[in-house]
Amino acid sequence: MLTKYLEAAMKQAKYEILEEDKCFYGEIPEFKGVYATAETLEGCRNELAEVLEEWVFFRIYQHLDLPVVNGIELRIIKTLAA
Repeated sequence: MLTKYLEAAMKQAKYEILEEDKCFYGEIPEFKGVYATAETLEGCRNELAEVLEEWVFFRIYQHLDLPVVNGIELRIIKTLAA
């Protein structure tokens, strides 16, 4: 489920070339703060995937909601410690 969620989120990524330094910039609009830059498009994609994964794990750790992506919803279930 997590892999499908991350893959679906990456398909929503938007990329552009930054004219001032000719590097690639990528972001996933639904995921605030998930962005990356790199000298190549492939490097930008790889960096963006790492940032996305860290962002998701952080939000899970903090019990924060995650966006629904293409109908895929990751729910955080709070449990009571025994």
